[in-house]
Amino acid sequence: MICGIIVINMGNTKEDSRLKSLKTILMDKVPGYNSLVKPIHLARAVMAGVKYKFPARSMKVIAVTGTNGKTTTCFMIWKMLNECGRKAGLMTTVAWGVKRLQPELNHMTTMDSMTLNKRIEEIRDQGADYLVLEVTSHAMCQFRTLGIPVEIAVFTNLTHDHLDYHKTIEKYRAAKCKLFKKAKYGVINADDGNSKWFMKASKDYITYGIKNGKLRARKVKLSPAGVKYACGDMRIETQIPGEFNVYNSLAAVAVGQKLGLDDNEIEQGISALDGVEGRMTKVDEGQDFTVIVDYAHTPDALEKAFKALGDANGKIISVHGGAGRRDESTRSERGEILARYSDYVIITEDDSRDEDPSKIAQQFVKGAEKMGKIEGRDLSVNLDREEAIREAIGVAKKGDIVMLLGKGHEKTILRADGPHEFEDIKVARKYLREREQHDKEEHEIAEKARKLREQALKREAERRRREAEDVYGNITE
Repeated sequence: MICGIIVINMGNTKEDSRLKSLKTILMDKVPGYNSLVKPIHLARAVMAGVKYKFPARSMKVIAVTGTNGKTTTCFMIWKMLNECGRKAGLMTTVAWGVKRLQPELNHMTTMDSMTLNKRIEEIRDQGADYLVLEVTSHAMCQFRTLGIPVEIAVFTNLTHDHLDYHKTIEKYRAAKCKLFKKAKYGVINADDGNSKWFMKASKDYITYGIKNGKLRARKVKLSPAGVKYACGDMRIETQIPGEFNVYNSLAAVAVGQKLGLDDNEIEQGISALDGVEGRMTKVDEGQDFTVIVDYAHTPDALEKAFKALGDANGKIISVHGGAGRRDESTRSERGEILARYSDYVIITEDDSRDEDPSKIAQQFVKGAEKMGKIEGRDLSVNLDREEAIREAIGVAKKGDIVMLLGKGHEKTILRADGPHEFEDIKVARKYLREREQHDKEEHEIAEKARKLREQALKREAERRRREAEDVYGNITE
């Protein structure tokens, strides 16, 4: 009975947080816990499908999986379909809906079976013919997509992640391959070393890539404004920078072709997407340095985020931390990556949950110190994320780049006592405005002081002129 309660995917309340802590304790203490609760997940998935009458069956579902790039790829496909008049719904880590998207407040990519089917029903009732769905390995292991027919499955990439749950990279990969076994057609990144397993799992498929694949990007041009490349007769342009968006957009091209879109519809659809919240999002309040918020929280994603910056003229200041009760084996490695690419590193909190934030931070510190960073010089530990962001913005100078990494679009931060409202983008704006106001006040004070000095100098010059006139007058007399 207890297990039946704790495996339910909770919302963001403090009571839910305590139940989640109980779940994590059981996961640690009970051997084979994830396998033991599979029947409960299966029963819930069946009940959800029956309750909502399997709403996805009336739509063509494009399901996207992979370690990184899922959300942006989903947004590109969704935008492309809607731009050419094909009504598509969207369900991702960031948002869900049809035309008017609602922000996703829960820290979950593929929702629990009940919520998932309920939202699919709402999307169907809004007249959507397509559903672009972001699918995680957890969702596949827990039967959350049971009863959802998949027209096209997309594989973006696979790197080290979620091994706290799957234990091995082989099991992690196998979980994602399940999606391709149930799909009619696969779209697979041929440049990823794991692609052969996804090809083997697919009934039919197309591959894409820069170096390999049937669908190939050529004449690639990267810039801070986006990417451009040729693909067959098409000229693809994105408004989002980074080589990873060559791959994300290639996957969208492949989906568009399979669904019968013409070249012009694909080109215009992909170029219409101007950004995804929390994915290399620039926060601009008129400052003379750059602030970027990104969701990167795996070693591979961090590397790609830094590489997307190109050759930075100023210094790079990074803020990042690790989530509690998640794969801790990457923490030191991420500390190394932060130190390798950054001039100044600030280690802070993420969703620490019931794990000690200071212990998490020290694992990052070890990695950063391994790369030569020294605490008090170019390495700082600030376990209040808001203060860490304030610190980063405070030390930035003209031409620098501040990278706020790990939280992206998220609207809350999960601590031991539950969720707290928190958004990196909002906090960054707050302290950019505070700095602007401070700089303005300092400028006004400096300007006032300058005018007072000028007035004093003028008075002194006038006094000396009068003295000189008096002396000259006495001499002439």
